[in-house]
Amino acid sequence: MAISKGTTLGLAYIIVIIALILPQTAAQVVSIEESVVEDKTIRVDPLDHFKKYRGGFDITDIHYWTSVVFTGKYGYAIGVLWLLCGMICGLFWIIITLCCQDGGRRLRKILLCNCNSCPFSPIPLVISFIILIMVSSVVVYVGSANFNFQAKTSVNVIAKIADDAAEIVHDASIVLKEVQKQLESGITADVITKLNATAQRMDKAVDEILKKTWKHRRSVNKTFKVVLIITILIITLNLVAVPILSVFGVKMFWRPFYVFVVLCWLMTVICWLIFGLYFFFENFSQDICRVLETFEENPYNSTLSSALPCAKLLSAKSFLHKIAAGVTQIVYEVNTDPSLLPDGVYLCNPFSAPPEYLYQPDMCQPDTVKIVDIPKVLRYYTCISDNRENCGSTEESMKADEYSLLETYTDIIQSILNLYPRMDRLIECQLVKDAFSQIILKHCKPLKKFSRMTWIGEMFLAVFMVFFLVTWTIRACQDHSNHHPPDSPV
Repeated sequence: MAISKGTTLGLAYIIVIIALILPQTAAQVVSIEESVVEDKTIRVDPLDHFKKYRGGFDITDIHYWTSVVFTGKYGYAIGVLWLLCGMICGLFWIIITLCCQDGGRRLRKILLCNCNSCPFSPIPLVISFIILIMVSSVVVYVGSANFNFQAKTSVNVIAKIADDAAEIVHDASIVLKEVQKQLESGITADVITKLNATAQRMDKAVDEILKKTWKHRRSVNKTFKVVLIITILIITLNLVAVPILSVFGVKMFWRPFYVFVVLCWLMTVICWLIFGLYFFFENFSQDICRVLETFEENPYNSTLSSALPCAKLLSAKSFLHKIAAGVTQIVYEVNTDPSLLPDGVYLCNPFSAPPEYLYQPDMCQPDTVKIVDIPKVLRYYTCISDNRENCGSTEESMKADEYSLLETYTDIIQSILNLYPRMDRLIECQLVKDAFSQIILKHCKPLKKFSRMTWIGEMFLAVFMVFFLVTWTIRACQDHSNHHPPDSPV
């Protein structure tokens, strides 16, 4: 039952061919880049003279970013307007106090008289606004914290695609190195050079994938973290400053009162800006989810077709077919040659019939053996140290070196077969499909829900802060006029 030299060389070259095919399939994943993706999103672009942006979903295009960021324009505009209003009021008060010839008494007399003409008690309103501000702050905190969690989780899901692809490429590189190591004496120097160069390219590709993934994941997560910290910091300062300002107003401690008025005024400006920012976050997250949904419907003819190499990866399917065809040929030759296996023993073909070549290792018949189990079957017929009784017959037994060579070949082929289903998932773009489906099912609705909750909470928080400050400003005007009559110098 000795294996002929021609058969062993045939196995060796089939393994080499398979090994050289692997990088051609794995290298396709390295070309996953962010590029232009058409979408139906049409928005005003402030950088293009406020014309409609029609370039689609393209995160590499500054005009896409300005158009989607500009969707929060209402928050930005009101925030800037409120800031200008505060600056004008402060400047006006400084001018009438310091620059007028009469010390501003005449103008102050008119303003204070107007304040006294409509007296009211602000305490019920102030208490109501404080309660509403606290409720709005809680809504903002819950919404922003959950949005940050959902966004980071979605980023990690997408980044895991690159991690899994890099792991597959790395494992393929290990297989190549193992082929080179085990078959170095039986293949030509040119093939060895190609194997070595291919393994190096694949290792370099893995490093590049992991480097880019780590960089983008870190920058995106850092951005969300900074926004969350700013949001929590502002609502915390609000919850502290609003009661303190009210106490100073009731006690008529004017200097610290006006300091806190300025502080709360600035925080109100920031609240308006955060409102616009989360409004933009909602639109951006919905852009992404819409694009993912179109991709899920048709991965090879969708708005993401130019951004993901799924179509290119499909072209590598033929290489996997060559692997399957090579293994199928080996199984056929072994099963049709009665001298290679004992009587009644047949080798299991882990692939279905062509042209599908589906990998089905669990569908083997009970009377067949898997490729990895061939050495176990033939060990009984091998002349080795623990099986000396088979060393008498040279025709019916295998030599130890032949058995060792057979073990090497079967181990390498089995390593390739173990990698096959993962390579198939990579080529079929199944890694991307599964990740996108997970985001659509588990994260798109929460992203929309919590981003909307946050900007609505911020909007009401800013509105309540505006009315709170206006209420206390009117009350301060009345109290100040009561303690400093219009004819007094202060």
